Amino acid sequence: MPVDGAAAEPRRPTTLEDMGQRMARMRSTEGLRRAQAFRPRPDDVIIATYPKSGTTWMQQIVHGLRTGGSMDFDEITAVVPWIEMAYDLGQDIDAEQAALPRAFKSHLNGNDVQKGCRYIVVIRDPRDVAVSSYRFLEGWFFETGSIALDPFLRDRFLAGSRSGRYWPHLVSWWPRRHEPETLLLSYEDMKDDLPGEVRRVAGFLGMAGREDAIEIATRQAGIDFMRAHGRQFDDHLIHERRNAVCALPPGTTTSKVRDGRAGGHHQILTPELHELLDDVWRREVTPVLGFDDYAELRAALAAEQAWSSAV
Repeated sequence: MPVDGAAAEPRRPTTLEDMGQRMARMRSTEGLRRAQAFRPRPDDVIIATYPKSGTTWMQQIVHGLRTGGSMDFDEITAVVPWIEMAYDLGQDIDAEQAALPRAFKSHLNGNDVQKGCRYIVVIRDPRDVAVSSYRFLEGWFFETGSIALDPFLRDRFLAGSRSGRYWPHLVSWWPRRHEPETLLLSYEDMKDDLPGEVRRVAGFLGMAGREDAIEIATRQAGIDFMRAHGRQFDDHLIHERRNAVCALPPGTTTSKVRDGRAGGHHQILTPELHELLDDVWRREVTPVLGFDDYAELRAALAAEQAWSSAV
């Protein structure tokens, strides 16, 4: 029991309601205002992904390409700032960066993201995104084992967060894939052919032919390399600045470099949850984009990319 007059030790939530209240404190009102006021330069690059869709991976690729493989950073967010969190992390979003182009991360959809620059968008199977979101928050924003996957997905993932919901995010970015300032890739293709996708990013950044930078960026974006440098990809800057604000215990660590499997949801989601997520896709994506499921959309993207490479 706490001593009279002393506050109880911070504890992780054990209910969805408490978790939602804590997560709402993560970004301050002023931080969001500053993010909305940010005006990027035309040559800036925003890595615009839905959470848990390969954001950190792409941050590492872009930073490796632009610097020739520099690992001189405390945590990747320090050198590729998260626009929506920069103010709350004590970062000057308008500052010069380690190399050009300046690069940023954002989870905003294509309608709300800052206008006037270039964008790299990574999409991922929503079923894998759902499972990855649960694993990422477990042990940070809720006590391990206290909230089951089923209610988490039904009450949190389907409802979305301040970053919005997965399906509208996808729908907002898909039509922009043909714009010259937008590069849209899939997480699964990055898993299947990392060298090819890094080369695609390099071409988008105007670095085609920079073979030394492409080779080292590819190697340093490999799962073994990133695991060996896990401290630089673990969000500890956010923990240090925001855990207390969210009344969470200090000393939390979160791994953003897991096995990175594609299709892992098949072993984890129940048939009911599979059908639930598939039904949302059929309601919200199929009528707009015409694809019956994520696999069909990804195949269409691959076909377009193959055609583009051939002409």
